[in-house]
Amino acid sequence: MPKAVVEFRIVSLNRRIEPLRTAILGHELYPLMQSMTEVRVFMEHHIFAVWDFMRLLKSLQRDLTCVDDAWVPTKDRETRRLINEIVVAEESDVDINGQPASHYELYLDAMRQAGANTQTIVSFVNKLQNGYKAKDMLRFNLAEIDEAMMDFLKATDRILKRGKLHQTAAAFTFGREDLIPDMFTALIKKLYADHPSELSAFVYYLDRHIELDGDQHGPMAIQMIKNLCKEDDQLWLEAEDACVEALEARLKFWDAIAAKIRRSELVN
Repeated sequence: MPKAVVEFRIVSLNRRIEPLRTAILGHELYPLMQSMTEVRVFMEHHIFAVWDFMRLLKSLQRDLTCVDDAWVPTKDRETRRLINEIVVAEESDVDINGQPASHYELYLDAMRQAGANTQTIVSFVNKLQNGYKAKDMLRFNLAEIDEAMMDFLKATDRILKRGKLHQTAAAFTFGREDLIPDMFTALIKKLYADHPSELSAFVYYLDRHIELDGDQHGPMAIQMIKNLCKEDDQLWLEAEDACVEALEARLKFWDAIAAKIRRSELVN
């Protein structure tokens, strides 16, 4: 596919999702982070987006590489390498002490240090570790998570159930965790100055995400989309639809978290 055509497709996709990205990056949620109380509420919800990100990532790895006992090479060598490199960094990074940890585990450690409640997410993941299927967890809400979290997870589930690899890749690439803006990171670091013993792990997590997503994973994921959609107009349109769907779910999730924080402020 000619390079100029590829770049036009990416420009077109970005133009379509720009209003949603702008709404998310400029959301009222971020300025609400004025104390540890608000940060804890945010973390207790956002951890589900971190887990959801890993679900998308592992789905892509399963479909783009060979994970069977009888290994065979998949056809797209470049995309195979791209997704495996992202998996290594996201599933096997290092924590603040230099020990191996996934980004989910980094976030969980940060929550514990900050005094956020990890019971809901830990119960959710424990049930999965004990053999419950993700589809049953979401259909019957077996972990009894709140409606906002459930709606967000179900939005990803709908994309995965379609089994369209380019749509999964699109949701992963454009609905990912780079939707935390610099303003939020600056607010957390401002609080960190007053609460170093509670926020050092969270600051480390944010810095790792900025470093990896901006410099490495973002460009790699976009190349993956190009490899999957090639010159097929229908695939590009479907990829755009998945981006919109993922971003709309994120915006709704952010609205719900902001409402939770405002309610907690009224109580306190």
